[in-house]
Amino acid sequence: MIPELNERSEAILRYIIDAYMQTGEPVGSRTISKMLGLNLSPATIRNVMADLESEGLLFAPHTSAGRLPTQQGLRFYVDGLMEIGDLSEEERRQIEVRCKTAGHSLDSLFDQATTMLSGLSSAAGLVVAPKSNKPLKQIQFVQLDPGRILVVMLMEGGLVENRVMEVGPDTTPAALQAAANYLNDRLSGRTIPEARSMVQEEIKTHKAQLDIITAKLVEQGIALMPPGSPDGHIIVRGQSQLLADVRAVEDMERARQLLTALEEKETMSRLLEAAQGADGVQIFIGTENRMFEHSGWSMVISPYKSSENQIIGAIGVIGPTRLNYSRVIPLLDYTSKVMEKILGS
Repeated sequence: MIPELNERSEAILRYIIDAYMQTGEPVGSRTISKMLGLNLSPATIRNVMADLESEGLLFAPHTSAGRLPTQQGLRFYVDGLMEIGDLSEEERRQIEVRCKTAGHSLDSLFDQATTMLSGLSSAAGLVVAPKSNKPLKQIQFVQLDPGRILVVMLMEGGLVENRVMEVGPDTTPAALQAAANYLNDRLSGRTIPEARSMVQEEIKTHKAQLDIITAKLVEQGIALMPPGSPDGHIIVRGQSQLLADVRAVEDMERARQLLTALEEKETMSRLLEAAQGADGVQIFIGTENRMFEHSGWSMVISPYKSSENQIIGAIGVIGPTRLNYSRVIPLLDYTSKVMEKILGS
């Protein structure tokens, strides 16, 4: 049940949460009395803070007479008291330039987006990259050195994905060309899952007349095609930002658990599930998201869509519960729109 607060209580709660987001420290009644300009005595403010505590919006850490917001208090603030900021023209330009410099490379676009989100939000940035649902147009094998080749995949619409593949030292340019020719004859106009099923069946039933080296190249190349998994993958940048606010051993353990969770395959489906929940930016504070079994972290996430207006992935920011939500919301909203424009072009 959402409590009803009068104007004075709202002003004090807003000040405490704003100060907490800046410093992470408890806020005392004397500080509020000096800074808020309400002409209230510290004793009166303490009474209001006690009322807010009884409503479950504040709590008093045992080390201080000041107050900190509870998870419920932060949710109350986000839903009703927060004033959402806006991006400057320079920030908008920076987002567009960083994303567009990635060209048509999906890998580069997602890497640029996550790194930029981390830098602008002072938190960890993440992208749930989509599964490759566009038909393939062409595949090429490029020799990097005697033991490695670059697999270049051109999708319909001009998007490019690159993967590095380990090969044996006896792999010849002729074998690379033969493998590329074989795949291109069968890939054109097919999605990755369709192409993989067909090629694997041909090799299994010996319908494909390939020498051993070329057959191995084909199989390995097909295995590399999905970016991480058939359902997509997660890219996280700025993990060190999660450790910047760590002040105790238990905080370090929570950070370690979060970083471990971000590497698990199940996390990706949960993130996409969260993004599918509503149209636009969503905020999960503390344990509101099943990912965060241990409180202390928040996630703000925004879906991005394909040219067919289908949600295909998500971008987000993860950090301590004192994230600057009013800044992160417009940041994610604008970045998702820029990405949609690039992916749909």
